[in-house]
Amino acid sequence: MAREAAALVLAGNGTNCERETAFACRTGGFARVDIVTVWELLHGDTTLAGYHLLVFPGGFLDGDDLGSAKAQANRFLHSAPGGSGETLFAHILRFIGDGGLVLGICNGFQLMAKLGLLPAIDRDYGRQTVTLTNNDSGRFEDRWVWLRANPASPCVFTAGLDRLYLPVRHGEGKFVARDSDMLDAVLAANLAPVVYADPATFAPTNRYPDNPNGSQAAVAGVCDPTGRLFGLMPHPEGYLFRTNHPRWTRDDVPAEGMGVAFFRNACRYVQTKA
Repeated sequence: MAREAAALVLAGNGTNCERETAFACRTGGFARVDIVTVWELLHGDTTLAGYHLLVFPGGFLDGDDLGSAKAQANRFLHSAPGGSGETLFAHILRFIGDGGLVLGICNGFQLMAKLGLLPAIDRDYGRQTVTLTNNDSGRFEDRWVWLRANPASPCVFTAGLDRLYLPVRHGEGKFVARDSDMLDAVLAANLAPVVYADPATFAPTNRYPDNPNGSQAAVAGVCDPTGRLFGLMPHPEGYLFRTNHPRWTRDDVPAEGMGVAFFRNACRYVQTKA
């Protein structure tokens, strides 16, 4: 019998997508989904114990005043829940070590990059080697984009996916690796599960607006070598139903949005891991 899957969706300090993200988890099959503020974790009121998926949703953590998600990353790295003497980041590493899944969407992807959770080549968690920086357009981008999934990627969330259409809404979404060697390592290990794609050929593209931010190698999302940690700039929780699609009144759009598959894949993974 498959076990019930539980997800914790983190909120607070500028997060603004926690409710739709929690709904996406439920739609994907998670039996228990709790929205928890970062302060509940830091005060020790709630722990990660009993959860299988930790989600960092989209938003504008701390107003992006120090750069996207930087203040939250510092909070994780230097604050100890309930005065335990062990940082929240250490708790997250234990959660990962126990087999937990972590998903970062938009601002959550920025947070995972700043924490060094992605791409974590050789599982070297905690060392930042990539970042998400200002869009080449110099402005906030709010549009829909096509993505191509990499079937060779170990990513749990994109297993079996191919072509995807999802919304983006960000000002700092340009993926940049520390250096060319790091970018090559990410691509060689298939740690870029989704890339921005030309809608005609579905080849990776650096052309604006199909690549809305100028990301290197058209990278739209990154996973770690285990495939259990994944961050992406597009919003899968933004396309759960046909009515979310910008042309739902004009085109023949399926009842279920493409974003549901990410959460269903995560739930299926949890249920099959005893």
